[in-house]
Amino acid sequence: MDLKGKVAVVTGGNGGLGRRICLALAKAGCDVAVVYANSRDASLEVAEGLRKLGVRADAFGCDLTDPDQIAAMAKAVTAAFGRIDILVNDAAYNKWIPYADLDALSFEEWQKILSVNLTGPMLCIKAVAAGMRAQGGGRIVNIASIAGLSPTGSSIAYAVSKAGLIHLTKCMAVALAPDVLVNCVAPGYLEDTRATNNLDPAYQQKSRESSLLKRAADKDDVAEQVVAMCRTDSITGQTLAIDAGRVFH
Repeated sequence: MDLKGKVAVVTGGNGGLGRRICLALAKAGCDVAVVYANSRDASLEVAEGLRKLGVRADAFGCDLTDPDQIAAMAKAVTAAFGRIDILVNDAAYNKWIPYADLDALSFEEWQKILSVNLTGPMLCIKAVAAGMRAQGGGRIVNIASIAGLSPTGSSIAYAVSKAGLIHLTKCMAVALAPDVLVNCVAPGYLEDTRATNNLDPAYQQKSRESSLLKRAADKDDVAEQVVAMCRTDSITGQTLAIDAGRVFH
């Protein structure tokens, strides 16, 4: 798919990885809707920077745990830009809870992590799917984690949410074929993001040392893979791990 002039929605677009994804899509010629939950000023700043590249961009607030807000966000983006061609589900929530500490894994934390990381993306996909089909096609890219491929990450709930997102990718690829292609990137440990800054420092160090390349994964590599999955005309239902060599699947 030629990305010039296409409209991309990026949830969590003001975060450490989200900013890189927005920038990579804008450089490829996409107009970008930067979706945020709380950080309006930061999101407006991201959008302003993207407009300097000659594309349209704006910030849109949305609580991804609220189905009504998700539907309203999709309508607002469509009203502002005329269409939605690309959805990148990057927004996520985590909290450091050691696996063995089951008492700390409260029902409330479980519900919040699953709601933001799995139910939210599902609802976002539903909100844009009909429009994409009506206009003849679209691309959806989910940002999971290698925690969804192996029992690791910030908590059991986080790992389960990302495993669910990987399988949701496959199921939605089936549901939306042949018009809409759905793929997934599973990053490993990334430095300087809201999610990874919540991790225990010892775990962060172990994540770097346990990779074959002895370093964190690269956020720009992830962003460029998102762009590649938006361009593709023949890949759907797939997950690519970008983790400096930690998990093989």
